[in-house]
Amino acid sequence: MDTPKLTLLTTTHRVAPGLLSWPAWEALRGAARVLAADPDHPQLPALRQAGVAVEFVERGSAPALARLLVGAAPVLWLGSPDGDPGLTEALARISVEEAGRAPEIEVLPGSYDLPGARLLDLVAVMDRLRSPGGCPWDAEQTHATLVKYLVEEAFELVEAIEEGDRDTLREELGDVLLQVFFHSRIAEEHTEDPFSIDDVAGDIVEKLMYRHPHVFGDVEATGSEQVERNWEQLKAAEKQRESVLDGVPGGLPALAYAAKLVSRVRRAGFTAVPDQPYELPAELTEESAGALLLAVAQRAYDAGVDVDAALRGAARGYRTAVRAAEGLSEA
Repeated sequence: MDTPKLTLLTTTHRVAPGLLSWPAWEALRGAARVLAADPDHPQLPALRQAGVAVEFVERGSAPALARLLVGAAPVLWLGSPDGDPGLTEALARISVEEAGRAPEIEVLPGSYDLPGARLLDLVAVMDRLRSPGGCPWDAEQTHATLVKYLVEEAFELVEAIEEGDRDTLREELGDVLLQVFFHSRIAEEHTEDPFSIDDVAGDIVEKLMYRHPHVFGDVEATGSEQVERNWEQLKAAEKQRESVLDGVPGGLPALAYAAKLVSRVRRAGFTAVPDQPYELPAELTEESAGALLLAVAQRAYDAGVDVDAALRGAARGYRTAVRAAEGLSEA
């Protein structure tokens, strides 16, 4: 006698209902019985259109559901959107305890998450937090109140990168990503000019394709320097800038601001303003110290040195030396 078969069909709610693999459709159409617990399962309309009848059962606890499915075999179980926590473990226990008598169990993936699919979950979570019945704190936030968190998260991400801490890097990338989704969700509520995360993503896709004609068009680029020149030219034409310095944010930290100005001037080949003298003045004043730091930023760019990162590295070394002199270790 053939061993009865229990098929566990898993699907993801992150793709359109009905987009199932061919083995999944074959199993569904050939099953003696198809059971499910959720009458609102997103796949049900597609199954009805395909003529697949679905019977509903009480899910209950994982051990109770496992026992029910084992007793109903041969049968196909349409997995719940939450993945039926504990079900596979309960079925494995039955298979061990009733070896030789338990049905053959097959886990059949019916659909798979596409790359980036978990971003849809983040959209849903942010919508829940901002909607009535969600989080009061999240609902009160505005673009302005979130600025300090965005700045903090960006600097924490930089620190994780510079320290080579991959676990923290992953966490901080998530925190920065949250800020993007948070601001986009707030923007949806604007009464006059709303936009969504899809609009944000669509805009950056268009921008990336426009500014990479050597990838998405027929422009030739022989190396990264040519790519950067093309990028700046396209950006200038796109934004109709009058000066090579237009668009440099004045809110950058002072050294990063200077380095960005130098970068713009160098890339544009602008030579009308001479560089600052690269020498230590006889007396350091606020003005002479600033001029010296600007001179360092100019020479650092020419040498291919990220002056902002270089100073942070030196500062970390200074911190380590001070703590060592105090008899303290680096935490």
